[in-house]
Order: sequence, then structure tokens, then C-alpha cells
Amino acid sequence: MTLAFAILLVLMLLLGAPLFAVILAATMLGFYSAEIDLTVITAELYRIANTPLLVALPLFTLAGYLLSESNTSERLLRLTRALFGWMPFGLAVISLLTCAAFTAFTGASGVTIIALGALLLPVLVKEGYDAKFSLGLVTTSGSLGLLLPPSVPLILYGVIVQQINIGEKFTLPELFMAGLLPTLLMIALLSVWALWANRHVELDKTEFNWAEAFAAIKAIAWELPLPLFIVGGIFGGYLAISEVAAATALYVLVVEMFVYREIRFANLTKVVTDAMQMLGGILLILGVSMAFTNYLIDAEVPMRLFDWVKAHIDSKISFLLLLNLFLLVLGAILDIFSALVIVVPLIVPIAIGYGIHPIHLGIIFLANMQIGYLTPPVGMNLFIASYRFNKSITELYKATLPFMLMLLLAVFIITYVPWLSTWFLPQLASQ
Repeated sequence: MTLAFAILLVLMLLLGAPLFAVILAATMLGFYSAEIDLTVITAELYRIANTPLLVALPLFTLAGYLLSESNTSERLLRLTRALFGWMPFGLAVISLLTCAAFTAFTGASGVTIIALGALLLPVLVKEGYDAKFSLGLVTTSGSLGLLLPPSVPLILYGVIVQQINIGEKFTLPELFMAGLLPTLLMIALLSVWALWANRHVELDKTEFNWAEAFAAIKAIAWELPLPLFIVGGIFGGYLAISEVAAATALYVLVVEMFVYREIRFANLTKVVTDAMQMLGGILLILGVSMAFTNYLIDAEVPMRLFDWVKAHIDSKISFLLLLNLFLLVLGAILDIFSALVIVVPLIVPIAIGYGIHPIHLGIIFLANMQIGYLTPPVGMNLFIASYRFNKSITELYKATLPFMLMLLLAVFIITYVPWLSTWFLPQLASQ
């Protein structure tokens, strides 16, 4: 019977069945074989829908889609260039900072490549940067920002781990704080590579212009307060995460529709529909995945897996190395949302058994997923950049390889220096 179930699931995958349908089928077959009433699946879906933290996801997603549909990317690039363009190799650093900020707010790296890539690539080449370097920089920068608030994958990780309800408790603001230093480390290492790779290149220098700086600030003045909703609202303790999400979505809607007037009422329906369709797919997979996780827990699969890992891996250092290798492979074959809802419930209990804090694990997980955007065979950013810039996948592999190696170094440091992710937790800061 078990073999027949496995064959059925494989056939569903081969025939192109949606991921949620395959997971749901596995869940139903598992509970049925264990003679457990299938109403537990409905209860799990209701429990997910009733999670207060889940309210923030659609609101932040909508805000991100609204920003990506407007000219925010152009204003953000103009601002960073006006303020930092005078620095040596300033445009390369500007590209990294701008893409990280834009990815954090839109929650989608592919959108960053489409929205900012077309602006950055010709400017980088025009200023004297090598075309191959510029292509690699723009493609890699699109994956930055997934560890910064209010990144949707970051919130989703928090939701999943809180539903599992094991290990040490943490709040979403703590998870947001955990991603700050690792992101700065990634940007710093990529900036060092940018300086080294262009050390012999004569670049056009841009002098600081006060008039242009004030004009750039004025142009983006209505969007500059957005980070204050996160920093002041959440970290200041004035608003709950759902309230911050609501304030952000409402503010963005008003600014883009009535101040900048870049989103018309006729287009608003499509923007909202696209945002909610994307989120609806994630939530559907999340609901059935959590039900499947409950079945696995009932069948003691995580404990058996932990016992097997413990029998073969006797140290935390070795486990972390194996975990990174596994996550790199995972990122190469699964998109980030599928990886989150399918794998996180399985690895969290094992990691906790090795004394790894869930916050540190989340940063390791998402940092690896960032590299997964650049890794074949899936490598979503590679395909998006290939389509956007009309370049072959082979060219993009070669262009992004040095940047990916720097990100791998960053992941290694993040993994074995947990302080970078837990510096704000008194009980862990000294470890």
C-alpha cells in the first residue's frame, strides 16, 4: 500500500499537478493509513487562517506590488546616486544598497531585476564598469534584501516556526533585527569584490552636487517615511506587526495613487489581483504543508530523522556544514516559498536538537536561499536576467560566479558566527 501511495504521488508530480495538491494528497493518504479522521486537515487550515501574524503578509505583499508598479525604483536610484555617487566605485555600492532596499519592500528579487536592472546596467557600463561585471552585479543584487524587514519570506519563516511551537520563542521584530548584520556583511563583501575587480579600471567620477541631492530627496520625499513605519512602529513598540502592515499598505496606496498618480484606478484591480493570487498560492501550500507536518510529527518522522542524523553526525559544526550543503542544493531546485513551507518544519526540530536557535537557523536558511536564486538548474534570477537583458544563461553563470562565491563566504561566516544573528539576545550574545 505504501509503495502504491508513493507511485501515485510521483505520477501526480510528473503529470504537472500543483504542489499544494501533491502535498494534500500525501497528507490525506498518510492520515487515512494511520486511521485518523481527515477533519484534522480542515482544522489545520483554520488554525493557519486564524493566525494573527498572518494578517501582515497580504498587506506587506500589496504594498510591495504597488511600489513595484510605480516609479519608486527610479526615485530610489536617483537618491542613492546623488548621495553616494561621488564615492570611489560609488555606483557599484549604490547598486547593491538600492537593490537590497527595493527587494526588502517588494519581497521579490525578480521584480528588482526587472525594475532596477534596466536602469542600472546601462549606467554602470556608461561609467566605465566592465559589461560582464555589471551584468553579474545587477543579477546578484536582486537577491539581496530577503533578510531585511518587511521581507515576505522572513515573515513567512516566523509564521511557520511559531506554528510548529517548539524550541525557544521569538518575536517577529527579533527576526527582523537578526537579518540586519548578515545583510550588511553580504553587501560589504560584495562591495570589496567590486573594488578589487575594478582596481585597474578608470571610472568616470561624479562630484557631489547639493542641488541634485535636494532635488532627489524632494522627488522621493513621500516614500522616504516608509522605513519609519517599520523602525518606529515595530521596534518602538507603538504598533503591532499587523498594524504596521496596514499603515504601510494604506500609506503606499495613497501616495502612489493620489500624490504621484502613477497607479490609476483602472490598474488597481489588476495590481491587487496579482498580489493576492501570488499570496493565495503561498497560503494554500502553507496550510496543507502544516497539516502534512502534523502527520509527520504524529508518525515521529522528525524524531527518527534526528536520531539518524545524531547517529552519523556527532558535532554541531559538522551538522551546520551538512545543513548548508543541503540548503544550497535545495535552493537550486525549489523556489524559496516552497522550500520554506516544505522543509522548515522538518529541519527546525533537528537544528534545535543541536542547540541552534530558531532565529539563527532562519537567517542561515534564507541566506542560502538567496544564493539559490543564482544556482542552476532553477536559478530563477538567472532566467529572469537572461530574458530581461537578452543574454544567454551561460553568460550569466560566468558573470555571477565571483559574486556567488562572495555570498558563499558570507553564508559561511553567518553560519559559524551566530552572534551576527543573535547579538540582541542577551542569553546568546556572548556565545
